[in-house]
Amino acid sequence: MTPQHSVVLRRGDSGAAVAAVRERLVLSGDLPAADLGPARDDHAVFDHEVEEAVKSFQQRRGLIVDGIVGRSTYAVLDGSRWGLGDRVLRYVPEYFIEGDDVVALQGRLAELGFTPGKVDGIHGPNTDSALRAFQAAVGLTPDGTAGPETMRAFAGLRRSVSGGSANALREREHLRRSGYSLSGRTIVLDPGHGGTDAGADGHHGLVESSLALDLARRVEGRLSAHGVSVVFTRTEATDGGTDEERAAFANSCDADLVLSLHTDHSDSGLAHGAATYFYGHPDHARRGDWSVIGESFADLLLREVVARTGLTDCRSHARTWPLLRRTRMPAVRLDFGYLSHDGDAAALADAHTLDRVAEAVVVALQRVYLGEADTSRTGVLRLDDLRRHLETMRAQQVAGGHGAPGSGAAGRDRTQRADRTVG
Repeated sequence: MTPQHSVVLRRGDSGAAVAAVRERLVLSGDLPAADLGPARDDHAVFDHEVEEAVKSFQQRRGLIVDGIVGRSTYAVLDGSRWGLGDRVLRYVPEYFIEGDDVVALQGRLAELGFTPGKVDGIHGPNTDSALRAFQAAVGLTPDGTAGPETMRAFAGLRRSVSGGSANALREREHLRRSGYSLSGRTIVLDPGHGGTDAGADGHHGLVESSLALDLARRVEGRLSAHGVSVVFTRTEATDGGTDEERAAFANSCDADLVLSLHTDHSDSGLAHGAATYFYGHPDHARRGDWSVIGESFADLLLREVVARTGLTDCRSHARTWPLLRRTRMPAVRLDFGYLSHDGDAAALADAHTLDRVAEAVVVALQRVYLGEADTSRTGVLRLDDLRRHLETMRAQQVAGGHGAPGSGAAGRDRTQRADRTVG
């Protein structure tokens, strides 16, 4: 069972919960069996060896590497012990089953041409719909229960999609059919922290929560000018809640994409630069639990930010953090500098830098939807030129006798209806 939000285990703790963590770390291969410790649950200790094993597991699974077992780490750790067929899987509202076996189930369904949504290891309603559709297609009772009969049906079938990840191919095709216009899309902006949680602070009196909200407002103004509907996970007076709650909010908005805004901090004060993060499992990119659209936006966004601001490129990284994993749509996190670094803080204290970052967000987002038609050089396209650039593309397509597939609101509505029918 996954512990409640309030349960956190760290070095120095002991008891039955620690014993369960130690056992799972042995099963995952991160803790030698010889270090399992006393048999009695109340004597199990969260010692240095367990802390290092937790960090090892977190590193491999794309989690925050802090050596602390909170809800997210425990959920992934507990789910790592299951292989497909080890237990019966079914959709349970209000308590979604999680685990590596769910990842395998979702990947298998996607390979066979069914649509479980994001391959995230969470058995939600999309996975249930895809499983029922598969069962009906092979003549089984479509009860949504992945038991022995369903496993035998899987064993007798080969994948119907070749040439790469089925989920990646589906993501790219959905993006292509949606058209290149930003107008009519819904983007969720997630300013990090908020409420009583101010986040990091640093030089020049900068505070992460305030700076993230300031940047989000600048992005909103520019996106709204291009016909984008922008929704915030929080305001200055409200708290966005946990990452899980923010992801659930984004899902309720049926957004096209989520962008989370943060700054960073280091105790040494030497670290500096910007980085982006997208949903992906470092160990299992080929299984399908990898967002190709998230990766594309993360890469474009970072390059645009670096080119326009001069911040150091700290690269783009795959992670399984809750906000990235639990959103049904692509989600990206941008860390736009270290408040603990004097150079980064000085740059971020200048409103012109925030304007440049906001401009980078809009241009990168547009470049994602342009897809193969994107011929712009990084850091060159400006917002004033963006509409003219798009009008030129439309004119060229009209002259060529064909339009962008699925472009415009009507095209997007057709795509969404088709996706709902499949899912």
